Amino acid sequence: MAASITTTTFDLWGGLASVSTHGGPAADAHGAAVAAVRRWLDAVDLAASTYRPDSELTALNAADGAPTRVGPVLAAALRVALGAAVSTDGAVDPTVGAVTLSAAAAVPTVTRAGTYRDVTLVDDGDAAVVTMPSGVRLDLGATAKAWAADRAAELAHLESGAGVLVSLAGDVATAGPAPQGGWVVLVTDDHREGIDSANPVAQTISLAGGGLATSSTTVRRRSTDDGRTVAHVVDPVRWRPVTPVWRTVSVAAGDCVTANTATTAALVLGDRAEAWLGRTGLPVRLVGVDGHVVRLGAWPAPQREGAPA
Repeated sequence: MAASITTTTFDLWGGLASVSTHGGPAADAHGAAVAAVRRWLDAVDLAASTYRPDSELTALNAADGAPTRVGPVLAAALRVALGAAVSTDGAVDPTVGAVTLSAAAAVPTVTRAGTYRDVTLVDDGDAAVVTMPSGVRLDLGATAKAWAADRAAELAHLESGAGVLVSLAGDVATAGPAPQGGWVVLVTDDHREGIDSANPVAQTISLAGGGLATSSTTVRRRSTDDGRTVAHVVDPVRWRPVTPVWRTVSVAAGDCVTANTATTAALVLGDRAEAWLGRTGLPVRLVGVDGHVVRLGAWPAPQREGAPA
């Protein structure tokens, strides 16, 4: 018998979020899971959004180097971001905010004021005091959404007792028991595509647990001052938007943060990404800008001849 799965989808941060549940002892396990996710995402948005003038992150960036106390949600998000920077040797660096938050330009006019190594957090209970050089601006876009998905799935499972899959604009996290055969997930350029997508680079996989992330240079592109469009991911070494080598990078891991850190680093590393990802041992699928597909680790091949890549 096919697993009974209930899904709720809603708009989130310029994309789509979905909460799917399987089983659970509560009379309305799905409703409890969705409510838990929404409460958590409201807290993350207020703490870590770069688009809200009243967010803690906006206030931290405006402090321009002055030591600033931040609450437990932003403190946790910052620790995750700095951890990703360390694990990728700076390929994923939250201090690129000086580029991503400035007027869109292919070659930024802002001067680099520091790197992740110059950002310090001093614990203050669950909160922290953050100090960074004047001119540094933080953008947690490379890790915060994936971290939010991981924690959202955990909270939804604890609240409902159900098996849960949370997708936040394509960053996927699970908690609790998976349905028989696993969670069916479409891997493609744009998370807004349906499961019956005709996109030639789409592939449907089964996810038993953990997290899955896909980063793409074809979606969420930025317009430049001279009318061009560039990738939204910034190379922290070259200090400008990445030059696309990969159209899409997808990684499965024990959690979504690990997966998304790897996919973002791969876009930055470009032609060095395949070797770097191979050393991680994670299941990986890379799609080149010319459409060729590379699978690493335990990433599955399409189930049938002629299926999407």
